Amino acid sequence: MMMYSLWRGINHFSKFVFMVFFLIICLLSCRHEVSAALLRGHNVLLMIADDGGFEMGVYGNQRCRTPHLDALAAQSLVFSQARTSVSSCSPSRAALLSGLPSHENGLYGLHHDVHHFNSFETVRSLPMILRENGVRTGIIGKKHVGPGSVYSFDYEQTEENNSIMQVGRNITRIKLLVREFLETQNGTQPFLLYVAFHDPHRCDHSNPGYGHFCDKFGNGEPGFGHIPDWKPIQYKPEDVLLPYFVPDTPAAREDVASQYTTISRLDQGVGLVLDEIRKAGKIEDTLIIYSSDNGISFPYGRTNMYEPGLAVPLFIKSPYDLTRRGDLTDVQASLLDIVPTILDWFDIDYPKYHILKPSQPTSLGGKSLLPFLRGDDKAKSDAFFGSHAMHEVTMNYPMRSIIQGERYKLIHNLNAPGTPFPIDQDFYLSPTFLDMLNRTLNGLPLHWIKELSDYYFREEWEMFDLKEDPKESVNLHRKKKYRELFVELKEKLFMWQKSTYDPWLCAPHGVLLENPQGPFCAPLHNRKPRGF
Repeated sequence: MMMYSLWRGINHFSKFVFMVFFLIICLLSCRHEVSAALLRGHNVLLMIADDGGFEMGVYGNQRCRTPHLDALAAQSLVFSQARTSVSSCSPSRAALLSGLPSHENGLYGLHHDVHHFNSFETVRSLPMILRENGVRTGIIGKKHVGPGSVYSFDYEQTEENNSIMQVGRNITRIKLLVREFLETQNGTQPFLLYVAFHDPHRCDHSNPGYGHFCDKFGNGEPGFGHIPDWKPIQYKPEDVLLPYFVPDTPAAREDVASQYTTISRLDQGVGLVLDEIRKAGKIEDTLIIYSSDNGISFPYGRTNMYEPGLAVPLFIKSPYDLTRRGDLTDVQASLLDIVPTILDWFDIDYPKYHILKPSQPTSLGGKSLLPFLRGDDKAKSDAFFGSHAMHEVTMNYPMRSIIQGERYKLIHNLNAPGTPFPIDQDFYLSPTFLDMLNRTLNGLPLHWIKELSDYYFREEWEMFDLKEDPKESVNLHRKKKYRELFVELKEKLFMWQKSTYDPWLCAPHGVLLENPQGPFCAPLHNRKPRGF
């Protein structure tokens, strides 16, 4: 009897253990099923132009023909106040993929060749986070960031293993690579595909034989090759629509006409990529984002903290949120918002970690833009922040900026007023700049918004009212009426720099030191006496 009771007890215990084990398996299985259900059908296509501006119908330019971009914008929420946090190719792309400003992720200037800048090896990039959460990642086109251990994709066809002309400008090649990525895609696994076009970047420095914007590359003429899917569109210089920051001269008009032709190749490439997504049956479950790394390569544009350098096109199409398709929003957005937006789309939390010191936890300063697609404008950000160190390694000209309330803008030029603003190689060799230079040397009118000497030599602080002065022509920071606002913006900019561990926090009038209470600025007493 006693043995029977013992056996019966063991038998009940075994059944109990088996049931608990079975429930655990079921729960784990259900959790996997739920996760798979959440992720299945959630993909992202991120398309980025290279020095792309607002030369398209959706932003009011009817001269430059962009039917594919306009059609995508008609199905998207279009942002009119989107900006990059840094107006330089590699730093902008590193900020885009890390969600961190350039001074925090460590990639201060161009990545390639002699410039050789890289992010800190401890940065947790978007493709890294997505891979850890079961999302397949791919990049086609211009990568231009490093190190590879930080910015690694599951599928890579970039300038690191191809000609950048082929994977960045040959839209037929790009189309076939997109097809290859999709054909090797697991049917249920979610993906991020990042298509980084090299158009409409300038060509004068790297490939001058193909035209100012490589507008002759692949056009079918002898010696220029043939891109089967591209139907080149030629523009007359007198027909282009000049933005206010480009001189109205024959040289600049010719320059812009070349840019328009290259933009037509970009536009047709966007159409081809979208066709491949559609043919693969993914168009109805893919979030589509289009933007640019920075502003166009003209005066006031790329490498500047002025609006033509910071402002970028941005539109987002959600397959599920239809209410705001075709709408235009003036919500202030930043490319630093892309990482939180994509993580939100995949329902993935940003990891807790630090880059350099345990006492400096890393966090995203951007916001998800998905609520705006659903009509929720309550998530507006109070301020936009910009951070620029340099473009080429010889172009050390650090700048910081803040835009508050989508109106008042403050720029801190850390090397001003003594150091002239630097000019990059691509822009220097352009017809626009060489003509500006020759006109200045010969005492001829520039037909521009300022003189070249004023463009070179800037005040340390520049403050603008973007509503009343969208061309940023009147510096308000010395005006008594705006003194209180200037101090407020300056303090907010300082606190943002401090919260993002900016090494330039105390520059140019102090040295950044640390004590047990934290970082502090030790004064240099180096301000230039008035009248000196």
